[in-house]
Amino acid sequence: MKFTHFRKGLIHGIPIFLGYLSVSFGFGIMAVKSGLTVFEAFAVSLFNLTSAGQTAGVGIIAAGGSIAEMILAQLTINLRYSLMSLSLSQKLDKSFTLPRRLIASYGITDEIFAVASAQPGTVTPWYMYGIILISTVGWCLGTVLGAAAGSLLPAAVSDALGIMLYGMFIAIIIPPARKQRSVMAVVLLSAAISTLIYFLLPFISSGFSVIICAVAAAVTGAVFFPVDDAPETEREDAV
Repeated sequence: MKFTHFRKGLIHGIPIFLGYLSVSFGFGIMAVKSGLTVFEAFAVSLFNLTSAGQTAGVGIIAAGGSIAEMILAQLTINLRYSLMSLSLSQKLDKSFTLPRRLIASYGITDEIFAVASAQPGTVTPWYMYGIILISTVGWCLGTVLGAAAGSLLPAAVSDALGIMLYGMFIAIIIPPARKQRSVMAVVLLSAAISTLIYFLLPFISSGFSVIICAVAAAVTGAVFFPVDDAPETEREDAV
């Protein structure tokens, strides 16, 4: 049973693996250009697993920034993962002990959160281990390949690779949005708020912008589109 869940997690993580492989390739190139070695770039990806946070962190390192600046930047950019973890905790199987929760918390990225949240019923630890493992391998492998390539590729190519991550995330949210008007409404509201912040409140950082959009959309969805209690049989179904 554990292997079945683990394999399912691996299969569901293949699209994320492919997206991370290309996007982290660009990060690897940027890291080397900023003065990091191939191993250091790999270590950053292995212990962080966050594209925006890593990009900002490498920029601070290259600029000789302070530890306080690094902490503040990472807190601002990555605070949204706390919201994702709280939301995903409602779908965890009863076999999720504290140590297992701590292990799974390592890999709560935007894409992994979206895929896991879209699963019917609950998710098991081994399902999360599978999807996190293959996604992490893709992110680290792409980083190493990009860092090794160095400055061989032009900047325009590495910048273009970043678009694939957004395309992958759109592909994740479109199917449920087409099936449920509530999901579509929440997605459109979040996009509208993000657009208003970008044009009218440019002083708000991207990290805080994501948090504001997520909280506003989540509260609106909870108020206007409450979810009915699932049948007992559905709650017992685990991925």
